[in-house]
Amino acid sequence: MKVERTEIDLVVPACHGRAFVVAAGQYLAIEDVDGEQCGDFVAFNAADVTEFISTCHTRSWNTSVYLKLGHSVRTNRRNPMFEVIADDVGVHDILCPPCDQQRYLLHYGVADHRNCLDNLTEALCGYGIEKWRIPNPINVFMNVPVDAAGRFEVKAAPSKAGDRIVLRALIDCLCALSACPQDINPANGHRCTDMRVIVSNAL
Repeated sequence: MKVERTEIDLVVPACHGRAFVVAAGQYLAIEDVDGEQCGDFVAFNAADVTEFISTCHTRSWNTSVYLKLGHSVRTNRRNPMFEVIADDVGVHDILCPPCDQQRYLLHYGVADHRNCLDNLTEALCGYGIEKWRIPNPINVFMNVPVDAAGRFEVKAAPSKAGDRIVLRALIDCLCALSACPQDINPANGHRCTDMRVIVSNAL
């Protein structure tokens, strides 16, 4: 698909997802509007959606289980997709898959809960992206510390209102963000709020 260098200012409503495009060289800011809100972020090469964001290749490239300032976000073909150029929080999970209906049913006994996998699928369906093609996301602002024994747990997001991570796109990207609907564990401080996406041609 052809991607124009169009600037975007988009609110992603709590518990829902939205799709958008980012052209190579543009800046993508993901903002926590009210604080303590996580967002599941995925991206595809706009010219070939069989190439997509890969958290495992990103971990391998950066030799880190965390995403930090200066890191390179890689695709499933190990190509650079984004670079992290600004970060108010410094806490973003790249271990966990998106929450889905089975997660809520198996762990909490709750059926038909809104979830990030469905949010991302709904957002991207108009681009021909089916559910099975949704990659594991960068969980922006999600706080999943890993201890010395390799165990991890989900804690409340440390982000405050207005905090952002800024990525510079290195290729044309089709993207989607879910404002995570998790209201049972502490990930979003037991409340779900909006997120904001800003795509700009300059910082």
